Amino acid sequence: MVGRRVSDEQLIEIIEAAIFVADKPLSKRHLKDVVLADLAISMVRINDAITAIQTHFQTRGIRLVEVGSGYRFQACSSLSPWLSNLWQERAPKYSRALLETLSLIAYRQPITRAEIEQVRGVTTGSNIIKTLLEREWIKVVGHKEVPGKPALYATTKQFLDYFSITGLDNLPALPEQQQSKINQLLSDPSVREPSE
Repeated sequence: MVGRRVSDEQLIEIIEAAIFVADKPLSKRHLKDVVLADLAISMVRINDAITAIQTHFQTRGIRLVEVGSGYRFQACSSLSPWLSNLWQERAPKYSRALLETLSLIAYRQPITRAEIEQVRGVTTGSNIIKTLLEREWIKVVGHKEVPGKPALYATTKQFLDYFSITGLDNLPALPEQQQSKINQLLSDPSVREPSE
């Protein structure tokens, strides 16, 4: 079966169905190496098929969207007032502290907990970091070379997927005033990493 050929229409059907039934977003590489492994399909044809699927669903209630770890189908955000009635439970509410912590990690990664606390001006509870780690929105990407070697945190592909963005460059720009204040706080020589 290796090298078997399929028409463009069949390729579109296979890719569309694979993305539809997958329990997580599928990357082009995963489609080629796993789903289409026994077919002679170039990345150009995969790209063309994805573009055709996106075009087809452009005027429908669902869209094929690219997120951090690949492609997935999702409902149009404009339909959320009606679709939200399908779920009894409400989306979880996150505390301001958690959202501030996540924002700092997203915009300034890699960053330590002490640096987050310096910018926020308050202690960041271990339960906040634990929640973000459990949700797999952040991960430890190393340790800072200072006494105590504190963990450096960065966002994950699951963070990108959850917020439906393809990369950190899709985050809204911080206002210049906030950006300079954060830079000032993080460059303050009085800030010292605590020894653990």
